[in-house]
Amino acid sequence: MNPFRIREVLNATRATLASGDPGRLCSGVSTDTRTLAPGELFVALRGPSHDGNRFAREAAGQGAAALVLCAPDGAVPPEAAAVGREIPVLLHPDPRALLAELATWHRARLPARVIGVTGSCGKTTTKNVLLELLGSRLRVAGSPNSFNNDIGVPLTLFRADDDTEALVVELGTNGPGEIAALARIARPDAGIVTTVGAAHLEGLGSLAGVAAEKGALVESIPEDGFCVLNADNPWTRSMQKRARCRVLTFSLEGEGDLDARDVWFHPGGTTFRLESTEITSPLLGLHNVQNLLAALAACRGLGLELAEVLPAVSRLRAGRGRLDRIQCGRLTLIDDSYNANPESARASVRTLAGLHGHRRRVLVLGDMLELGAHAAELHHEIGAEAARSGIDVLVLVGELSRAAGAGALQSGMPAARVLHVADTDEALACVPRILDAGDVVLVKGSRRTGLDRLVQFLLERERAQEHAA
Repeated sequence: MNPFRIREVLNATRATLASGDPGRLCSGVSTDTRTLAPGELFVALRGPSHDGNRFAREAAGQGAAALVLCAPDGAVPPEAAAVGREIPVLLHPDPRALLAELATWHRARLPARVIGVTGSCGKTTTKNVLLELLGSRLRVAGSPNSFNNDIGVPLTLFRADDDTEALVVELGTNGPGEIAALARIARPDAGIVTTVGAAHLEGLGSLAGVAAEKGALVESIPEDGFCVLNADNPWTRSMQKRARCRVLTFSLEGEGDLDARDVWFHPGGTTFRLESTEITSPLLGLHNVQNLLAALAACRGLGLELAEVLPAVSRLRAGRGRLDRIQCGRLTLIDDSYNANPESARASVRTLAGLHGHRRRVLVLGDMLELGAHAAELHHEIGAEAARSGIDVLVLVGELSRAAGAGALQSGMPAARVLHVADTDEALACVPRILDAGDVVLVKGSRRTGLDRLVQFLLERERAQEHAA
């Protein structure tokens, strides 16, 4: 981040100076004392279960250049006295809002082109792929994790400076209006919508609500920018009507500007043909072909030739918990435990079904959350798809997943191959007993189900057995 002075924070936000020198220089912004670097501005966030003001003294001791403390009523909080008079202390009624205010100011002074990425699934992977591709030709910045809310987007913007040529920002949502608000902060020059599917239905109500919310990114792109849309998704046409900018599309069905043809899976990943070029990606699954196509379309939109960025495809790696294939002892483990919604779960089923040469294909599916009144129906559909796809064993974790079991049974999967456990603790006891040498097991579930614990347990168990042997 470009260095800035406290007086610039005061001018850009609703903060007031309680004490200290307004000319003090800051090198960056942090909201976490665990990662705070000397010289950064510490912003004390307050939430239902935490109060950042309590870390004021710790932040000062770690070399913070200045502090922003929460002062809802305008009064100086007692924590300010604990840091002494040498460190500037700013007050703000809502430091979380200050992040947005400061990020909006910072964005205005950046020369970088900003690419926003959203979608019901695949946005983090697409962001990571795009960073890898662009990074081979340009100076890039982006978030290292899923920084996609009103805290994460500002922190991502703060990672860019005057030397940054392209900044990739992930935009997430749980309810109406959130993407539009994030777009007002990030002011993207370009956007990618990976897909529209049944995610966050509790907050967005319906697929039409999801499409309307994701389309807010398309609407935010200026006329001289571009957006990348999934030609295979039925909601793309309505989003395209909202665009003022140039639209680029990608497809697996031959309907886009960039089309993947002759897709096949193999132990090295996925191979497909794009225009006159054969491309091999280390990433598994048709949806990751779509994610790669979306990133390649964005590169083309930025004026790069595909030949310039394709060498970087071989360096792509699955993120932790995102269809990460791990050979551990006797098993092939595919860790897709980071999160789950019906769209990504369907992609996982298809990926597992496309893997051959294994003794059995085992799917461990946990509850998919935040689906509201649609939860039972959507779980039922995933179970039915697992049965139709030829999955050999289906292990269901959680109460909602019972409906997936019903779907699998109704679609012909034998009852002996459908197992249900109440929670992850029961899965820890059950799943290792049913696995054997040569199996491939894919673990998928919403983050709050905690199935990453099962993945770690299986890894440690297999490695211990391998070491003992």
